Parts: sequence; C-alpha cells; structure tokens
Amino acid sequence: MQHKHIKISIFAILGFLQIGLAQDDKKDLGTETVTVVKAYAPTISDAFKVKSVPTLNDSIVLQKKPINYSIFSVPVASTFTPSKGKASGVKKLPPEKIYNSYASIGLGNYNNALADFYTSSALNRDERLDVSLNHHSSRGEIDGTALDNIFYNTKLDANYTKRDRDISWGANIGAQHQLYNWYGIPNGYYTEELVNDIDEKQNYFNAFAGGFVEMEDSFFKSANLYYRRFWDSTKSGENRAVLEPAFEFPLGDELLTLKAKVDYLGGKFKNGQVANDSNVPGIDYSHLQVGINPNINILGDDLSLNLGVNLVYGMDLENSEGNFYIYPTITASYRLLDEVAIAYGGVEGELKQNSFYGFVEENPYVSPTLDMQPTDRQYDAYIGLKGQLLPNLSYNIKGSYMAENRKPLFLLNPENTSRTDEKGYFYGNSFQVFYDDVKTLGVFGELNVDINRNFSLGINAQVYDYDTETDNPAWNLPGLTASMFMDYQIGEKWFMGANLFYVGERDDLYTIASPGTLPEDFDMTPVTLDSYFDANAHIGYRINEQLSVFAKANNIANQNYMRWNNYQVQGFQVLAGATYKFDL
Repeated sequence: MQHKHIKISIFAILGFLQIGLAQDDKKDLGTETVTVVKAYAPTISDAFKVKSVPTLNDSIVLQKKPINYSIFSVPVASTFTPSKGKASGVKKLPPEKIYNSYASIGLGNYNNALADFYTSSALNRDERLDVSLNHHSSRGEIDGTALDNIFYNTKLDANYTKRDRDISWGANIGAQHQLYNWYGIPNGYYTEELVNDIDEKQNYFNAFAGGFVEMEDSFFKSANLYYRRFWDSTKSGENRAVLEPAFEFPLGDELLTLKAKVDYLGGKFKNGQVANDSNVPGIDYSHLQVGINPNINILGDDLSLNLGVNLVYGMDLENSEGNFYIYPTITASYRLLDEVAIAYGGVEGELKQNSFYGFVEENPYVSPTLDMQPTDRQYDAYIGLKGQLLPNLSYNIKGSYMAENRKPLFLLNPENTSRTDEKGYFYGNSFQVFYDDVKTLGVFGELNVDINRNFSLGINAQVYDYDTETDNPAWNLPGLTASMFMDYQIGEKWFMGANLFYVGERDDLYTIASPGTLPEDFDMTPVTLDSYFDANAHIGYRINEQLSVFAKANNIANQNYMRWNNYQVQGFQVLAGATYKFDL
C-alpha cells in the first residue's frame, strides 16, 4: 500500500510542472475561417451490458458465515378426549305415491250425476297417452216450468304426445254429446194440450281431431292443426278447420316472431230465422280468414315490450265478399318497484271467427237458425297495475276500452206460433244472435291472499259500461260481476273450498210475431232480469292415499234466479261421491 501512494504522488508533481511550462510558452496562432458544410448531428452509441460479473479480491470483503437452525421439540401430554356427536333424529316421510289414473263418481238431488275418469300412461321414455271421460247429467225437476228441463253432457278425449330432443309432436281426437231442453216457458202460459205437443229436446254432437308439432334450433318453431264437426238433431251443422304455423328469425339483437293463421268455417241451418213466417229457406254460411302476425319482443332489465301488427283478410265465401283488416298487437310491462308495482298495458285487435259451436258453449238455448258473422274487434286498449304488496298478498287493477263491430248479443227469439218446425224453439223460449257495434268501458280489480301454503283466498270484481250503435241496451250483458273463492287444506286428511259469485241486472226483449208484419213492428215488451248471487262449497276427506270421499253443495242460498229469461236454475243442490286413484 505504501508503494502505491508514492507512485501517485510522483505523477501528480509531473503533471503540475507540465501545465506551468505550457502557460509560459504563449505564441500568436492567428485567425482562420472555418466553413461548416454540414449541420452537426450528434449520435449516441449503443450501450452494451457487461455480461461478466467482476470478482472481488479485496481483503476487506467480509465472508458470510453459515448459520444452522434446529428445533428443540418437547412432547406435551394431553388428557382431552372429544366426545362423539350424535345426529338428531329426523322423521322420514314416505314418498307420496303417484298414480296414473283416477275415477270419480257422485250422485245428488234433482237426480244429478257426475262421473270422471282419467288415465295418463307413459308408453316409453318419450311417448305418452292420455285419455279422459267426463259426464254430468240431471233430470231437472225445476218447479214453475211447463216443459222438461233435463240436461246431459258427456265428453271423451284422447291425446298422444311424443317428445324428442329436437322435435315434439302429438295428436288428439275426441267426441262429445250434449242434451238440453228449450224449457223456458212458464206454467199456465200455454194450454196443456199445446205444451204436450212441444218437442223441446235438443241434441248437440261434436267430433274433433287435431295435432301439433314443435321444433328446436329451427326458424320453423311450431304448427297447430285443428278440425271440428258440430251438428244437432235439427239436421243443422258446421265444419271448422284451423291451421296456425309459427316462425322465428333473428333481427339484430332481437327476435322476430311470425305467426300465420288460416281459419275456415262453413255450415248450414236447415230452418230460417224464427222471425220469418215459415221455416224456409234455410241459412247457409261460409267464412275464410287468412292472417299474418309479425311481432318483435324487446326485453330490458325492467321493461318488456312487444311490437306487432295483425294483418287479416276475411272473406264471406257465400256472398263473394272480402275485406282487409289491420289490427295492432302492442303489449308492454314495466317494473316500477321490484315486485311491488308492475305497470302493464296494450292495444290489441282481431277478427274473431264466431261459430255455432261457440254460441252453444255460451248459451245452449240458442235456436238452430242463427246468422253467422265474424266480429271485427277494432281494438282492445287496456292499462293496469299489478304486484305483491306483501309476500302473501297480490293485487291487479285494470282499466280497458274496447271497440267492436258486429258484436254478438243474445236476444230472445220472437214468439211465433205460426211456425211448423219439428222442434219447439219458436214459443219465445230460444235465443237468436243480434249483432251490434258496441264500445265497452271496463274496470277490473282483484286481490289474492295466500295466508299459508294450505289456505288461499281471492276476490275480484268487474264493472262495465256499454255504448251501442243502435242505442239499444247491450242485450243480456251485466254491468257488474264479482266473485270470491277459497281453498283450505285442513291437515293431511281434510280439504274444503268455496266460491261465490254475483251477476248484475241484464236487459232482454220479449217479442210476439204477427204474420205478414215486419220484425220492427212486432209487439215488444222490455224485460229486466234481476241480479243474482250464488254460493257453492265442497268438502272432502282422504281415507287413504288412494280413496277419498267428497260432498258438494250448490246454490246454497236456494235462489230461483234466472240466468236467461224464463230459464230458472235448480235450487239448493247436494251431491256426494268418492274418488279412487290407481295404476292402469
């Protein structure tokens, strides 16, 4: 180290001496002009990382001493022994046995009888066959009526379905027989001799068949085909065939649904309208509707919107007439406050195909002399609010305004004793269909309460105000209806329920025909049907998992009200029976 310091000192002294000599020897170097022909462009050389790590040989570098770690383990004796846990016992309930068939039968006063049978069999994993048979009949025996008032209704239906991964299809076939009497003649109105000559029985027969197909992962989604043959004992009848295919196409982020419909209705009534002096000529009718209904469904977090239009071309084939109709199909719902308040509304319209079968379903006492026309429902606009105020309390309120052209209203046929028809429906005891242009303002409200899983209660009411083009009342339509229902499961064995309904006043017109007189000049008497209230209840007991017994009570208040003019209903009715479930 000492020799290194000596060498450094000698080099320093020599450096200072040289600098001093250079300063003493100054010479005049003169001037020189320098011309710059290129701008100065400095560059930076690439830096190269030193790849080798230098080694230190300095004696002052300290060397790290290795440190060895070790653990001093001392065993600890423990006398703790955990106790074994024991699961609390849970009472196991045996799984409920599900049977694929049941049969029910009941008998009551007025010689009422009902019978039901149903079976559902899985032919294999993908195929199923369902068969049902329903029967309800009564011998009537209503006081105050001059004619028999029995009725009979039996229906047989069979359905076959096959469901695969990509396609499902099925078919159904069935038949129905109904028997009703035109018994709407009060005692003492006609002589006993005339009453005994009246054939008041009417039989309806119904045969139907149909099928459907549904596809997955295809623009063709489904198709429904339906055919019905309906006829009666007066040699009147009709045919109806309906085809409804549906398609889906992607449209941007939304989905376009395209529904089509072909609806044919054709039939014939052997006899002419009751207001005519004679029963000839008969009435022929034939209507065809072809329609298409494109819809776009837009879904958001709280909004659901469906935008569509219904385009229909309706043809009266019997009179070689046709019209084109355009209807809106717009519906929307918006979640205002989670499940508490959901606003909804819409504007919809349709060309409704009226039929003999449909009228009989509403009023079995119509005469087989009806004028058949479709109803032009221009629009049905509605807005409402629904939701759940409490977890077990839901509500729904709605206001609506509907405009309909050729709305069918049931009106009493004239009393026309000059007729010579085989069946006795021309004594003021049957109904015709009167078409009127009607605008309807309606308000609807309902409440549903599920007190617990075994008890539910509901109530609803509807108020209507009608405005007709002819300034007549809306024949046989009530201005107020209300109903209430209740279901209660009492333990594992007992169950019961009840329903009550109220129907307000209705207007009708009693007319007496005169030979050679126009219908508008007939003698007419306005009729107002009183409002009525009906209460019904049932109770049942399960003897075991297969057998149960029940009892039903109808018209508990024993009111002899009239649903239709001069058509009193049965009074207090009691019916009891049993239901048996089994495998078939």
